[in-house]
Amino acid sequence: MSYLPIEDHGVIGNLHTAALVGTDGTIDWLCLPAFDSPSVFASILDDGIGGHFYLRPVEYVRSQQIYLPDTNVLLTRFFCANGMAEVLDFMPIPNGPKDRHRLVRNARVIRGSIAFEIECRPAFDYARAKHAVSTGKSGVTFESPDAALTLSSEVPLKEGDGGSAGARFTLGEGERATFCLLQGAQDGDVDALSDGEFEALLGETLGYWRRWISRCTYSGRWRENVQRSALALKLMVYDPTGALVAAPTMGLPEKIGGERNWDYRYTWLRDSAFALYALLSIGFDEEAGAFMGWLRDRCVTDSDGLLQPLYGIDGRSDTPETELDHLSGYMNSRPVRLGNAAKDQVQLDIYGAVLDAAYLYNKRGAPLDYDVWTNLRRVLDWLADNWQDPDEGMWEVRGGRRQFVSSKVMSWVALERAGRISRQRGLPAGNGNWKQERDRIYEEVMEKGWNAEKGSFVQYYGSDALDASLLLMPLVKFVGPTDPRWISTLDNIQKELTYDTLVDRYNVDTAAPDGLAGDEGSFSLCSFWLVECLTRSGRHEEARLALEKMFSYANHVGLYAEEIGRSGEALGNFPQAFTHLALISAAVHLDRAMGTR
Repeated sequence: MSYLPIEDHGVIGNLHTAALVGTDGTIDWLCLPAFDSPSVFASILDDGIGGHFYLRPVEYVRSQQIYLPDTNVLLTRFFCANGMAEVLDFMPIPNGPKDRHRLVRNARVIRGSIAFEIECRPAFDYARAKHAVSTGKSGVTFESPDAALTLSSEVPLKEGDGGSAGARFTLGEGERATFCLLQGAQDGDVDALSDGEFEALLGETLGYWRRWISRCTYSGRWRENVQRSALALKLMVYDPTGALVAAPTMGLPEKIGGERNWDYRYTWLRDSAFALYALLSIGFDEEAGAFMGWLRDRCVTDSDGLLQPLYGIDGRSDTPETELDHLSGYMNSRPVRLGNAAKDQVQLDIYGAVLDAAYLYNKRGAPLDYDVWTNLRRVLDWLADNWQDPDEGMWEVRGGRRQFVSSKVMSWVALERAGRISRQRGLPAGNGNWKQERDRIYEEVMEKGWNAEKGSFVQYYGSDALDASLLLMPLVKFVGPTDPRWISTLDNIQKELTYDTLVDRYNVDTAAPDGLAGDEGSFSLCSFWLVECLTRSGRHEEARLALEKMFSYANHVGLYAEEIGRSGEALGNFPQAFTHLALISAAVHLDRAMGTR
């Protein structure tokens, strides 16, 4: 085994979890039964002991991947010296809570006669648990003390070294073989999927995704890009609760060999709030309603009004952070972190995200009920009393709290949107001080967040450093998109943080210390924010070129990791929800601004 580039993967899933499928036919990441469950395959984090499941021709010249149209069913085509073969990968959508999770892989030959190899080598509990292997008539069971997998096929599978099972087999032109990986141990001998059963599962899965994406109302210039982003986002939704994971992976580095390796398999309030807006804008009201329900429950849970930045996908508040020292990390990028300590941080910007989401849902989805408003009032009262405090900011720095300008701006958003909701619905406006505190925030940002000598808003009070989070200022209507102060700030961001269309979050040498060594790649999220800022300021042709160029940084199946490295490589967890949300928003706004074709 060796490490494929992060971008050389597609992703499949079943609304409970997701798997990375490499262009070499290897599944090198999968957690079961949920996104944040312990991994069963994790060779992307350790190519020696992490566990993998590969299916591919023994010899091939090159490969390519596509999604079947309007679905999350992935096809990998292999070009061999004497023919062509394909592997089709998908995860059927469970029919109910008792339906066990399955991963289906189908190999078939288009031309010639092709020899294949398959090896399934699980590594349960992040490669910490041993397992036993037992073979039956049509399959193999891998069983550890706390988990089990069963692999079935009509191809005879043999036990191999290191707790693996596999085979070599040859298929002729038009022939195929199906492999089904089932969560749990099988009672008695396992039955292989028949051709009819495979076709039925495939048809159901294709039908599900095509029915879902048919609800998309966007039909503009970049329909294919927007719909692929929507399908990617849907893959990252945990169906039982409606929560959206930031990414289905953990530990993928923001710099190769560096320590910026985080666990993103949780739900950030900020991401969910932005998701609500993006999905409402393209017609997915049901998903937006589910996100709103999840946000509402978090506001109920945190009765004192102080919200955590992130929660487990089941709503739990505890996500303790540890290091998996036994894993070498992707290309020796260590430590591999499990859990996320950012849940203990104070991030004031999330209040603005939550209230903006509530405002938009009240406007475009369904009117807020009194009980929801009562819970939001408690959150707003806490913010009105505490917005003056420093925080860790939206980038979750670990170098100490600061008076971050973007945190103040989003605190203003929270109180401003609360006022709008109250006026429009006639709902009680708290103790009457929201408007007063809103105005205080605005005046303070204009006084302390503006650096007159630099001619720019800055990262935090008293600094001269820039921060890409300032791009939110016109997007949330804190400043007008042609305000002279904002235009000057935008020019500075393009001069200091932007490389063509690629935008860094901040300069690690001049910004507030983030408590971590080394630098990082540019943030694709911020690049799409830049496109939207250019759009709102009337620079439509510049915005269009920037958007089209950003599309070229997607991988071969239209997916984005969190960051783009110096050589154009994908960095960070993959795929990242926030990037795809920002893509949708940028495309919708620019399309609207440019008018109908």
